[in-house]
Amino acid sequence: MKLLFVIITTTLLFLSTLHANSIQLPQSFWAHFTQIITNTKGKVIEYSGTMLFTDESHLKWSYVEPTKKEVCTDGVMLVVVDHDLEQISSYNINTGFNFTKIVKKATLHAQNIYVAKHENKTYTIQLNEDKLHSIAYYDDLENKVQIHFKEVQYGKDSLSEETMQCEAPKSYDMISG
Repeated sequence: MKLLFVIITTTLLFLSTLHANSIQLPQSFWAHFTQIITNTKGKVIEYSGTMLFTDESHLKWSYVEPTKKEVCTDGVMLVVVDHDLEQISSYNINTGFNFTKIVKKATLHAQNIYVAKHENKTYTIQLNEDKLHSIAYYDDLENKVQIHFKEVQYGKDSLSEETMQCEAPKSYDMISG
């Protein structure tokens, strides 16, 4: 769960960083993603799915491989629906991230590559044709996390609140954190 929280908050951080560096971020976007996590012993876990973003703080990750899971946030609450475990977890997101401070720290490192340093971590963002292409960082467990985006589609309108909600069957167990 902590890893998912870090991924979501990191993505929010990056999206805010992109916007502050005069990179035009749309009102919404959709993309396929591959997330590769490599631990300190070299073990690799690869996830894939789709991601939706709207209104600067709403994210929805729909994992399809190797497990079916949805992770949704509005910037205040984080909801994780694990379809394999038939479990729904919800958490208040710690408001410790100061997006303004993070955005001010972000710098253009090289063509299409931005670097942000925040809370002793370095985040690298790569763009392709002015669109989000990848995010890389080390998480709190020293895992190397790489998220690659493809088929990125930018939109001018906000996505509906319904679209951004996780599908949570009533029969699933509910856990609040």
